[in-house]
This record gives sequence, C-alpha cells and structure tokens, in this order.
Amino acid sequence: MMVLAGVGRKVESLPVDLAAAIKEGRIPGSVVKRFLELEKSGFMRWLMQFGGFKERLLADDLFLAKVGIECGVGMFTKTAAEYEKRKENFTKELEIVFADVVMAVIADFMLVFLPAPTVSLRPPISLNAGRLAKFFYNCPDNAFQTAIGGTSYSLLQRLGAIARNGAKLFGVGTASSLVGTVVTNTLINAKKAVQKSDDEELENIPVLATSVGYGVYMAVSSNLRYQLLAGVFEQRLLEPLLHQHKLVLSAACFLVRTGNTYLGSLLWVDYARLVGLQKAHDVE
Repeated sequence: MMVLAGVGRKVESLPVDLAAAIKEGRIPGSVVKRFLELEKSGFMRWLMQFGGFKERLLADDLFLAKVGIECGVGMFTKTAAEYEKRKENFTKELEIVFADVVMAVIADFMLVFLPAPTVSLRPPISLNAGRLAKFFYNCPDNAFQTAIGGTSYSLLQRLGAIARNGAKLFGVGTASSLVGTVVTNTLINAKKAVQKSDDEELENIPVLATSVGYGVYMAVSSNLRYQLLAGVFEQRLLEPLLHQHKLVLSAACFLVRTGNTYLGSLLWVDYARLVGLQKAHDVE
C-alpha cells in the first residue's frame, strides 16, 4: 500500500488478481514495484493480460530473455544437428528439417514456461474441489523456487510440483513428437512416391513409440533438469549473486542454458538407444 501511495495509485487501479493478493498480504512491496515498472512498457502491459505471463514476469524480470535464449539456442542446435545428420541431403529435405525445428522450438518454449518460478496470484480454490485438486492447486510452479512473503511450501507440495509439471510435459512432449513424426512420415512417403523409390535411408519413423518415448523423456529428464536450472541455479545462485549486473546475469543464464541443452541432447541419444527408438549406427 505504501508503494502505491508513493506513486499516487490506488489498489483498485490494478488488475483484480493482483489487487486481491495485495489486500490479503500475499505479496511484498518489491513485487508491486516490479509490476509498476513492467506496466510502463506497452508490450509488457499487453503481455501481462495473458494467463501465466504476469505471474512469471513478476517473479523474474529476465523471463522473456530466458525464453529467447532457450528457443534461439534450441533452433540453432537442432538445425546444426539436422545438417550433421543429413549432410548433402539437407537442402533436399528442408521441409522435414523445418517440421522438426518448429516442433523443437515449441517444446523449448514449454520447457521454459512450465517450470519457471511464479508469483502466485490465484484466488483460493473452491471449497467443493476434490482433495487431489486442492493439493496440486497449492503446489508451486517450480519445486525449488523461493517462497515470497506470505507463502510457504511443504516438502510434499514441492514434490507435487515435480509430478504436476511432469504430467504436463509428458503431454507436451508426446503431442509435439506426434505431430512432428506424422509430418515427417508424410513428407517421406510423398518424396518416395514422387521419386518412385524405395530408398532404405528414407525409413518411416515409428509414430506411437517415438511420441510416447519422447513424452516420457520430457516428463522425467527434461522436467528435473529445467526445474533445477530455473529454481536452483538461476533463482537461488545466479540472481542473488548478479542481480545488480543484468548483462552479466543474462550472459551467465545463456551459458548455463546452452550447457543444459547440450546435456539434454546427449541424454536423449542415450535414452533413445536404451529403449530401442534409435540404433547406434543411426546417430553416429
């Protein structure tokens, strides 16, 4: 209230969810200051109208930068991997490359968005809600995020955050892989029909096995890595250390996220070989 009084604003002038959280004492003045700063930008004011963005931008003013880093690095590394795999056929198979890269960027966005720490602005859940719904509703978005003034999370709630995000990422991974593999197979079959060729190098990808396998990989490996990255390495280690040096902090986040992407690529190859989605000679 003191922060608002200092700039001549009334609590009624704020979004309903933010105003309610202030009245209930669930957020500190630092979050209100951050909102007022973000609101000065027309783009940020527009973006904060969409569900989930406001909570993440209030918790981390570098959230959009991290989305850009993750999607940019993912696009570059995926394209490089496609080129390494296809070599001289890269330009001939651009449509397949494009489909793969688009699906990878969508997955990268969700990997940043879902495990990102948030400021909780949600109203209390309905009293008629079931026990399980109430439990997951009160879990944090990131299992390792710091709890701001007026909130606290139990160990069980933090474990619940891992389970809930795992279920969401399983759906995202399965859906994105399903679309990607169906598009790729369609393009491969079209190319075989046009060229009237039975080239063994153009093998159809097993749709269901690959989609479910990728969903499980995202639910377990990606889920844990990105929750640790956002909640521990960035929020608890890098930000307190470099919060006054945003440029250095952004560079540090870039390095950490690039390393995490590279590690994820290695783990995916090992996992895909282990469950039989890829043969050793397919990825050499």
